[in-house]
Amino acid sequence: MQTLAVPFHVGDFVEGFHAPAGATLFRPELPALAPSQRMAALFGDLAGEVARAGTPLVYAGDCMAPLGVLAGLERRGLSPFVVWLDAHGDFNTWETTPSGYIGGMPVAMMAGRGEQTIVRAIGLRTVEPGRILIADARDVDPAEGVALDGSGIRIVGVEEIARALPADVPIYVHLDVDVVTPSEMPALRFPAAGGPSLSSVEKALRAIGGTGRAVCATVACTWNPLGPSAGAAAAATDRLVAALTGQRRRAASG
Repeated sequence: MQTLAVPFHVGDFVEGFHAPAGATLFRPELPALAPSQRMAALFGDLAGEVARAGTPLVYAGDCMAPLGVLAGLERRGLSPFVVWLDAHGDFNTWETTPSGYIGGMPVAMMAGRGEQTIVRAIGLRTVEPGRILIADARDVDPAEGVALDGSGIRIVGVEEIARALPADVPIYVHLDVDVVTPSEMPALRFPAAGGPSLSSVEKALRAIGGTGRAVCATVACTWNPLGPSAGAAAAATDRLVAALTGQRRRAASG
């Protein structure tokens, strides 16, 4: 499995970004333009890289990178079912966001709503709402919640993921590590109170990996890599990735 490290947060380079040993650093030169235009350039290049990869695992600094990953999968002829693990809905548009944070909009973008600059630039086709499953999403803005309720996207608890997966279709997994309760995933940029335990998320990821149908995964490392608790966050993240990829089970059986 090829592993890419995309050390950017909404178009800006992240110093000290966490990536596993052996990962390929993906750091193209980006234009000095607005964030959406910088991300369009970044994700266009990322789409090309994913299209050439076998079964890529992408470590990213935000939840925007999946736009490029999905575009790359489409170039390979894949239209996967999207499983989105996140403490947030990521379904805001410029009309619903109270903060103006574009990093809270990627699910809306891929579903054809709101800001489409990046989507059009990288040639991403709209993902039908029925092909998107969000797990957790416990921190949702009011207008964002109204939009989600009428979107056709299903939202479940982490413990319900295995039962909610459709049969016989490829799966794309996006894991924002802030889905885990902050007490077990420290140093988060946008912590959301409550949430599932690390072991609960680990179990869900193991179930997804066990289907044998996960064609790609992104891991949003949404903590401060220069903070005092970054090491604990990195260790927790690596534990989750091992559950998804089956590394622990292979080690145990060897």
